[in-house]
Amino acid sequence: MNVISFMSANFVARELGYHMTQGWGEGDTAANNYFRPLETFPERFGTMLDEIVQMGFKTLDLWIAHLHPLWATPEHIRAARALLVQRGLKVIGVASHLGSTPEEVESVCALTQSLGVGLVGGDMPLIKTKREVVIALLRQYGVRLGIENHPEKTAAELQARIGSSGEAEVGACLDTGWFGTHNADAPQALEALGPQLFHVHLKDVLAPGGHDTCRLGQGCVQIERCVQTLRRIGYSGAISIEHEPHQGSPVEDVRASLSLLRQWLDQ
Repeated sequence: MNVISFMSANFVARELGYHMTQGWGEGDTAANNYFRPLETFPERFGTMLDEIVQMGFKTLDLWIAHLHPLWATPEHIRAARALLVQRGLKVIGVASHLGSTPEEVESVCALTQSLGVGLVGGDMPLIKTKREVVIALLRQYGVRLGIENHPEKTAAELQARIGSSGEAEVGACLDTGWFGTHNADAPQALEALGPQLFHVHLKDVLAPGGHDTCRLGQGCVQIERCVQTLRRIGYSGAISIEHEPHQGSPVEDVRASLSLLRQWLDQ
């Protein structure tokens, strides 16, 4: 049975009162600034986890703005682990695009390992130029990298990024929403990448050409067909529900999406 997780990047606009007007970077900066102070971190991180539990989740993908490798101290990490245990929550993936230098790659791997997690979903840009360095660090820390299709527009482009060297440490973290943005067939991409799928970010968008996310099933991505494809190819990994509105809270849409996804998986 597939584990269903909550993507904490869904809260990208949370610290802006769900009124984000200057793009993703604005929310990223606000989240880092909010969670970074150690003296307030336990209360703030715990409150966020409570919101996730109240939506019905037991697992989450942790976006690094909520616990960033470049500012998280051992005290931050110990607090985060204790708060997760207290709430019966498990982190199954770290969502990160950090990793342009060996030091950054190692910081992401170390944080991921410290949380007892074996997967980074996103990217480590250094893999484009120093693949052997990234692979060595992934192996050292026992972490796998699922490369997300952003900005790749097709399954073939994502396969090219993953490479054909056969390293067990590198695969796909497929984001259905970005394929919708590029007017590509997300279910077909899932099938093409099936053997290389490490993780799935299940996301719907309102229309091709934009990246306005929405409740699953209300956009252009053919989400139910994506789930049917995952079942047919025997995908047994985790599925993360992703919806990151710039205006308004994602909570009710994500709660409804969770119920709908459970129905589709049970059919």
